[in-house]
Amino acid sequence: DRGIGKALIAFCEAEARRLRLNAVCLYTNEKMTANLSIYPRLGYTETGRRTEDGFRRVFFEKRLS
Repeated sequence: DRGIGKALIAFCEAEARRLRLNAVCLYTNEKMTANLSIYPRLGYTETGRRTEDGFRRVFFEKRLS
């Protein structure tokens, strides 16, 4: 782990704050188990699961202050 994913998330959150957005929303594939554990540790809350275009997706949101 080189921390690239965490750096990308940090960049997205910084940009969202700069743009005065209230939240960052993202999704990952259900099979990406590492993502399913890291996003909550970074402050993201699971908001739903559904199949789209044949992919089982898990949706997350992080409210920004």
